[in-house]
Amino acid sequence: MDITELRDEIDQIDDELVRLFGQRMEVASRIAQCKREQNLPIFVPAREREKLADVAEKSGPEMANYTRVLYSMLFELSRSYQSKCSSTVSPLYSRITQAIESTPKLFPQSPMVACQGVEGAYSQIACEKIFKSPFIMYFKNFDGIFTAIDKGLCRYGILPIENSTAGSVKKVYDLMIRHNFSIVRSFRLKVDHNLLALPGATLEGIREIYSHEQAISQCGEFLSGLRGVQVIPVENTAVASEMVSRSGRTDVAALSSRSCAEIYGLKCLVAAVQDKGNNHTRFICISKNLEIYPGADKTSIMMILPHRPGSLYKVLARLYVLGINVTKLESRPLPDRDFEFMFYFDLDTSIYSEEFVQLMCELDDLCEEFKYLGSYCEVV
Repeated sequence: MDITELRDEIDQIDDELVRLFGQRMEVASRIAQCKREQNLPIFVPAREREKLADVAEKSGPEMANYTRVLYSMLFELSRSYQSKCSSTVSPLYSRITQAIESTPKLFPQSPMVACQGVEGAYSQIACEKIFKSPFIMYFKNFDGIFTAIDKGLCRYGILPIENSTAGSVKKVYDLMIRHNFSIVRSFRLKVDHNLLALPGATLEGIREIYSHEQAISQCGEFLSGLRGVQVIPVENTAVASEMVSRSGRTDVAALSSRSCAEIYGLKCLVAAVQDKGNNHTRFICISKNLEIYPGADKTSIMMILPHRPGSLYKVLARLYVLGINVTKLESRPLPDRDFEFMFYFDLDTSIYSEEFVQLMCELDDLCEEFKYLGSYCEVV
């Protein structure tokens, strides 16, 4: 048989499938109306399990799994369309709408901002890119930044969340599970790590190098080429420069930003020693209150999903149905809960889009628990 004839046959079947799909969705919209009138939930797990078992049995052993996958996606489409037809505005979307209306149109210029480390830290550099002339309060660790936001000591906090070379900053994700906050902006900072030491030091004479663990991992190739050198992690790259400056020793060095050389009276022994030239760290700016500024086209959420097959697939399927691109997906184990995870999503979607509205109204149906972290834009 000619392949053209087979394709014609497929086209005829597809025409019928499209017609039946439209018919099925029309019935689904009427079901949504009935559910709304009777105050019934959109998602009925028992009904879906029963239906999946039925269609799998009818399709036969060879096609059973394929049929389950097809109908799982079909159910996601149906639930999404039913939610849209129900026109139910969720409390979350009402809160978001209120935040959009109450947030000033101009991003703050000179607020009090919490940063981790000391003068010269990459967080400070990111902070000064996000704000025009911020007042900065420094804290020893990331936990201190969240506490400062919680207690109202600072209006905003700057946190590194991921690096293009070393990956996610796990400690920050773990703290995000424990604290309530909102993301109001993000920034990608080009990071160059430089080997800094006191005047008179030489590369050959260095015996100890201090830096943050993320910076150390980003400079692995350079560090592996040094012999007889001990690499010592500290809480921040700028703190490393401060330690070298105070030591008075010419046999110690720090991996830090170039600005730290001027701040702490150091000289650059070797510039840009990171493994990759295209080394960027993404920082987020957080606040205690929900603030949504004009131009917000990214949204971050966290979800707790049940520990069973298909849980994550169903969420991703719904996002696919809505045409929302996932730019970041991170999972972290939940403390004191065996085999349960919090999933972090960065989504590419404007707050003004129909898809965003629909997603915010459907989040309750997608997971056991969720946390809306905010909608914002990323500055470059």
